[in-house]
Amino acid sequence: MAGRYWIETLGCPKNQVDSDKIAGSLAGDGLEAAGSADEADVVVVNTCGFIEAARAESIETILELDERRAPGARLVVTGCLAARSPEELKAALPEVEVVAGYGVPVALRRRGAVAAAPVGGMDLLELARPAPGAPWAYVKVAEGCDRRCGFCAIPSFRGRQRSRPMAAVLGEVASLAGAGVIEVVLVAQDLASYGRDLGEGRKLVELFGRVAGLVPRVRLLYLYPSSLDDRLLETIAGSAVPYFDLSLQHVAPALLKRMRRPGGAGRFLERVERIRQLAPEAALRSSFILGYPGETEEDHDALLAFLAAAELDWAGFFTFSREEGTHAAALGDQVAPGLAAERMAECAALQDAITARRRAGLVGTRCRVLVDAPGRARSHREAPEIDGLVRVPSRLPAGSVVEVELVASEGVDLVGEPVEQAGGGRSPDRAAVA
Repeated sequence: MAGRYWIETLGCPKNQVDSDKIAGSLAGDGLEAAGSADEADVVVVNTCGFIEAARAESIETILELDERRAPGARLVVTGCLAARSPEELKAALPEVEVVAGYGVPVALRRRGAVAAAPVGGMDLLELARPAPGAPWAYVKVAEGCDRRCGFCAIPSFRGRQRSRPMAAVLGEVASLAGAGVIEVVLVAQDLASYGRDLGEGRKLVELFGRVAGLVPRVRLLYLYPSSLDDRLLETIAGSAVPYFDLSLQHVAPALLKRMRRPGGAGRFLERVERIRQLAPEAALRSSFILGYPGETEEDHDALLAFLAAAELDWAGFFTFSREEGTHAAALGDQVAPGLAAERMAECAALQDAITARRRAGLVGTRCRVLVDAPGRARSHREAPEIDGLVRVPSRLPAGSVVEVELVASEGVDLVGEPVEQAGGGRSPDRAAVA
């Protein structure tokens, strides 16, 4: 196989890891990255199939790239939507040559294939990846999920949790560090449960410590709140990146029970307070579902009260999507879509004001930032691609870690000026820990 490839990635950071692995495999087969989809001989769409809106976006993207691809170029669909409904997708979109689940490299060798790889595509994670194009990188440490949250269909097509051997993860991190990566972002469907399926209990704290011995910055995304025990909390709080991404989904106890999730506003606020006691500078992010079946006005008011009290740095809001095969699909008391949208807008407006106030409150303080690209940097408070950023002078080289003074806020973004170093210079430091 030879020629050029283009990969269009939709969905979450975990999909980006899969795309990196596919790119590495295609490069190993002799293909080169194309400058655009129009120039590629193989066009791969790595889809998201989590909720209806994501599936619609995936279909629109497939059709758009079908129109853009060069004559004779091969169109391949992979990812969650392809794994969830391979036969249906192939039947509905005959223009797609290969529907490959998580097995693109093998399926490409067979024209007209419908080749859903073994559920979860665990072998994909052990493939080589191309050299990183930024000083940060996602590393997926496990595939699948053992939890059965009422709204989530992921276990049905990603399978049960399968943690990667620690040696494999560390080997990948070491390779990334050697290529200049400063920050590694560990991701998984259920990150905090890493290692439990290996029969050794949760191993995330150990993994975190060992990864931190290889790169200056380690960030964790998607922590199930009930798994955030004191040991893990203290490990993150005491690290170079005290950033907590807690997947809360709601705060009303009765509604959480219908979601098949534990917790409630009181418990969550205790965790937030404890985090800020340990690390006052910590950043907190979460996500919430509005309009889950049975959600009442009292439940909604409880969520608004929680947001006002918790003052999270970042939050995402989504309306409930009824997914076939999930517990919630058969529940009564469905909330009207219009009402769910109104509730989401109310929460988003409240959180936007909180985020803007917290960002503005940082003006006049100093922090260390990692320069991702000319003019664009991040402190520990900003995860790549999903949060705001710190705008810095374009002369600062990518990969440098610089102390800046925050001089202005522009919505969710901040403006940072490098701090004068002793002797009058402004010397970026590639090895410093932010």
